Amino acid sequence: MFLSQRLARLALSLIGWRCMDFEGRPERAVLVGYPHTSNWDFPLTLLALKALGLNARWVGKDALFRGPLGPVMRWLGGIPINRRERTGFVERVAAMLRDEPPFLLAIAPEGTRSLTAGWKTGFYRIAGSADLPIVLGTIDYSQRRVGLLGSLKPSGEESADMAAIAACYEGVRGRRPELASPIRLI
Repeated sequence: MFLSQRLARLALSLIGWRCMDFEGRPERAVLVGYPHTSNWDFPLTLLALKALGLNARWVGKDALFRGPLGPVMRWLGGIPINRRERTGFVERVAAMLRDEPPFLLAIAPEGTRSLTAGWKTGFYRIAGSADLPIVLGTIDYSQRRVGLLGSLKPSGEESADMAAIAACYEGVRGRRPELASPIRLI
């Protein structure tokens, strides 16, 4: 185990958080993070990714990558997305997942910290296009645990897959539970 991984585990422990993982975790997958209701989700997620020793990249709105923080966000593994217009992002990222060295692509499927009608479909389409499993990540403030719950190989039956995903997140609570969007595709 690397020193950075040990330090991240220690940091999580010192602030009272428990890190979770599961056996057989794939090294190439789309990782969804739910719920995403607070700015605190970002540093906790980065600590958990490091503590688990994951080779992960994450998707964030392009505004995070402007100015002096842009290079830092890229160094931390960030991939900017323009949410205002269609840019072929799903196809580009699916190709990256297929062609580059193995990594997990972390996405907050709600697309925002605010309450929405459901989850955006990009994570599901990327996983299907790249023929990869979906790994279910969480930050559960009620139990102070962060990490991975399990994985699911998309069947193409969206409603059945989303029902299975919702079952995995049963009882999980974000920092601001009233802002957690329902687990359904919009």
